[in-house]
Amino acid sequence: MIHHNTVRPAADTAAISLSLFCALHCLFFPLAVSLYPSVVLTGLQDERVHLALLVFVIPISVFSLTMGCKKHRQTLIVGMGLAGILLLVISALFGDDLGGSSLEITGTLLGSIIIASSHVLNFKLCRSSHACLENHDC
Repeated sequence: MIHHNTVRPAADTAAISLSLFCALHCLFFPLAVSLYPSVVLTGLQDERVHLALLVFVIPISVFSLTMGCKKHRQTLIVGMGLAGILLLVISALFGDDLGGSSLEITGTLLGSIIIASSHVLNFKLCRSSHACLENHDC
């Protein structure tokens, strides 16, 4: 049987990695296209890449943050993660239409940083909560 104490840290790590991948994609794709203009890279610019990343980021983040919140009871962390997800969704779906590619990139980067930060805090709080429970110091 899968235990939540082992799955949640892995989910935090996966969500952080996906958020950072999303941020790196937005930062380095324009540079890569300018240095290596190729048909191979044009597929990565497609909006479906952002939507595909969201398909993974959203469920992993929601699962990990809610499991963490059950342990450390800090709802602010969940709210922070949800705000980052909302910013990613708005940027992916409407960013280009609302303010052009620069607004889309800025929103995506900011959302990715917020999500990654919420998972780092979630991970740290869960570890400290676990230590408190084991040592009965809290």
